[in-house]
Amino acid sequence: MLKIAQNKRVRVSADIELKDRLVGVQRVVKVTKGGRAFGFSAIVVVGDEKSIVGIGLGKSKDVSTAIQKAIESAKKNLVKVPIFKGTIPHEQVSKYSGSQVLIKPASNGTGVKAGGAMRAVLESAGVKDVLAKSKGSSNPHNLVKATLKALLELRDPLTVATQRGVSLEKVFNG
Repeated sequence: MLKIAQNKRVRVSADIELKDRLVGVQRVVKVTKGGRAFGFSAIVVVGDEKSIVGIGLGKSKDVSTAIQKAIESAKKNLVKVPIFKGTIPHEQVSKYSGSQVLIKPASNGTGVKAGGAMRAVLESAGVKDVLAKSKGSSNPHNLVKATLKALLELRDPLTVATQRGVSLEKVFNG
């Protein structure tokens, strides 16, 4: 998981209903002395669509087993992201490996304007209105990790107000 996520981890309880989204399945090949060994890797995003999201990667010789492993991995890596009035609190740029993402807050009714891998993360996190752009590599693994990194770097207005020692109104107007 990402190093930033250590302090934002969420414990899974029975009352959280998580929905999983399959981002991608890739066929991987291992060449051995006896020939080629085929396997599959799957990347899955799980979330409650109310600010909790996690990503997981699973590898296996069978597609369904790879997906199940990815779901279990994602449930172990759940994090909480700040969502403010159905969108994100502020603009954020993030980079992971060759992928760079830009996410911007949007007005009510805009919807999720994002590509496939980014859309899965944002919708699973519960973001209703956002503008997103991916630059650089379109590799789904790196895009998902860059999007989650951007969401983890967000700070909600209440946190900013307490860190600065000012009122909440001053953060909004200031």
